[in-house]
Order: sequence, then structure tokens, then C-alpha cells
Amino acid sequence: MTDNLIKKGFWLAGLSNIFGVLICSKALTNDVMLDAQPAVMGYFGLISIILWGLAYISVSKTYDQVKWLVGVFVVEKLAYVAAWLSFITSQSLDSVYQQDFLAGVFYTIYGANDFIFMLFFTFVFLKGSQAKS
Repeated sequence: MTDNLIKKGFWLAGLSNIFGVLICSKALTNDVMLDAQPAVMGYFGLISIILWGLAYISVSKTYDQVKWLVGVFVVEKLAYVAAWLSFITSQSLDSVYQQDFLAGVFYTIYGANDFIFMLFFTFVFLKGSQAKS
């Protein structure tokens, strides 16, 4: 994977966090989304996701200098994948969709999205480990 493609990957990860939250939460006003998983996707959680997105973008040009921060991104994405799996196995997506389509879309895809970016960050982290060897 080229350096330019990795930079774009960080931007894509950041923008998907920022716009995914803002669109699906209707600019933090979607009560269905906020209430479906309040410990993870309440106001504080959604704002945190936006901040993580800004963090990804902020290191897009210097990711090779902050290998351990990229490692933190891996763990952070793993935590969200685990939270999503917990939600999917204990809640009804149909119920969320019936209440609000965008909330349903969000809860359908956020785990898969985070899993894909967890793999991306893992690749970047391991690439950084090999480059230093």
C-alpha cells in the first residue's frame, strides 16, 4: 500500500466517523439513535466518535511517526466492534428501523465499518513496526 493511499485511508476513516455520526444522528438530534445504545452512542459518545475522526485526519501526514497512536486506533476500533456485536446480539434492528431509518442504517453498518478500519489501522501499525526493524 502506497504512502498516498494510506494518507487517504486516514482521511476516509476520519470523514466516515464525522459524517456518519452527523448524518445518521441528524446533527446529534436523533433520539432513536441516541437511545438505542446510550452508553456508547449518547451525546458524549457521538461527540467522542467525531473527535476520533479528527484524530485520524490529524495524523494522515505523520502516521509513520506516531506508530503507537495508530496502535491505539486499532484498540479503539476493536472496542467499537465489540460494542456493536453486543448491540446486534441483544437488540432488535427491526425495532430501530421502525422508529428511524437513519438510526437503523447506522446500527447496521457501524460495526462493519469499524472492523474494516481496524484492519486498516492494524496494517499501518504493522507496516510501521516492520519499517523500524
